[in-house]
Amino acid sequence: MSPEKSSGGLTEYIVHHLTHNVVPVNGDGFHFDSWLIALAVGLLGCFLLWSQARKATSGVPSKAQALVEIVVEFVDSQVKDTFHGDRRFIAPLALTIFVWVFFMNAMDLLPLDLISGAVTATAGPEAAHHFKFRMVPTADVNTTFALSITVFFLIIFYSIKAKGGWGLTKELFTAPFHAHGTIAKIVLALPNLFLNLVEYLSKPVSLGMRLFGNMYAGELVFMLISGLFLSWITFPFGVAFNTAWAIFHILIIALQAFIFMVLTVVYLAMAHEHH
Repeated sequence: MSPEKSSGGLTEYIVHHLTHNVVPVNGDGFHFDSWLIALAVGLLGCFLLWSQARKATSGVPSKAQALVEIVVEFVDSQVKDTFHGDRRFIAPLALTIFVWVFFMNAMDLLPLDLISGAVTATAGPEAAHHFKFRMVPTADVNTTFALSITVFFLIIFYSIKAKGGWGLTKELFTAPFHAHGTIAKIVLALPNLFLNLVEYLSKPVSLGMRLFGNMYAGELVFMLISGLFLSWITFPFGVAFNTAWAIFHILIIALQAFIFMVLTVVYLAMAHEHH
């Protein structure tokens, strides 16, 4: 489905590409496309890392092995600089997040009409018109919040692990405003609890919304640029703008994966700190 083939023009084209493939599950809508692509690229990332680790040699590495080693060393150095506790779980977690988010973001570089073109070739244009499938899982707020909420539970787990259940509860009511007298502690307990809850809840919200907002905006820009392909007069501008945005978007893809990874490590490091 392309803008010129759509009876509603560019608007219908954008709406079509912003509509998820929804499967009803327990009376609710499940975004099957986001789940499928996230699963596929996650397995692909695991396979690529595993295959290079399996073939790793101590001699001159291949280009693929060298690339994997660069990524692993880069992530490990970031974790080492930020997290000063036991990194046996944190470092693999950071690597998983970086590679997985990067691969999900990178789906934005594929042609918008790749899926609809395949459906058109196999089932005809009418089937493609009714078939909905979004290619970028991180442009779906459900995906980004699933990731950020998982990180949130890890923050709670590491907070309890480092401070104990009573230690975390005590910190919620006694920090950041410390008091020495009994009355002062009672007075400041609720403000402390409120501020701590805001701090804890803002972490998954900021993680999820930042990644979603950037990837959704990037996907939408690609769709708007596609409108330039409607006319042969604007077609060369469409090619130029699409190429320029794709090159710039590579930076965004890598940067958002890096930010999500670093913030996750920072939040887990903060969970170990005692106030």
